[in-house]
Amino acid sequence: MIYHKDDYTINTDKTALSLEYIHQYLSEQSYWAKGIPIHTVKRSIEGAMCFGVYKGAQMVGFARVITDNATFGYLADVFIDEAYRGQGLSKWLMEVILAHPDLQGLRRFMLATRDAHGLYRQFDFKELANPEYMLAIVNQNVYNSIIS
Repeated sequence: MIYHKDDYTINTDKTALSLEYIHQYLSEQSYWAKGIPIHTVKRSIEGAMCFGVYKGAQMVGFARVITDNATFGYLADVFIDEAYRGQGLSKWLMEVILAHPDLQGLRRFMLATRDAHGLYRQFDFKELANPEYMLAIVNQNVYNSIIS
C-alpha cells in the first residue's frame, strides 16, 4: 500500500526498502539497536510488516510491526531521519500504521520507548495497567556476542 502526503510517501512494499539505510540508522544512530548486524536487520524486516517513509526516492524514515494480524502487534524500530523531523512525519506514520487494514481489531498493541512517550500517547498508547503481568527476557548485549 502506498500513502501520499505533500512531497512524501509511505510504502508498505518491502522491496522498496533500503536495507543499508535502515541498518545504518539502527546500528549507528538509534539508542535501542546500536551495533545490530545487517543480517539481523534483514531478518527483522522479513518477519514484520514494514512501513518506509520516502521523500521522492529517498528513504527518510521507517517503522515495523511484528504481528499475527489477528490479536497482537508490537511496534518497533520507528524513526524519522533527523533532517526531516519537525514536519509531522512521525504523526503521519503512526496514523498510517494504526489505520492499516491488517492491524484492525488487535487485542493488544505494544511498544517500548525511552523518549517518545508524548508522540505515542497521542495515539492512545498508555503505560501498562498491570505491569506485574508482563515478563521479558532482555539481552542488552546480544549484538556484541553475534558472530558475523
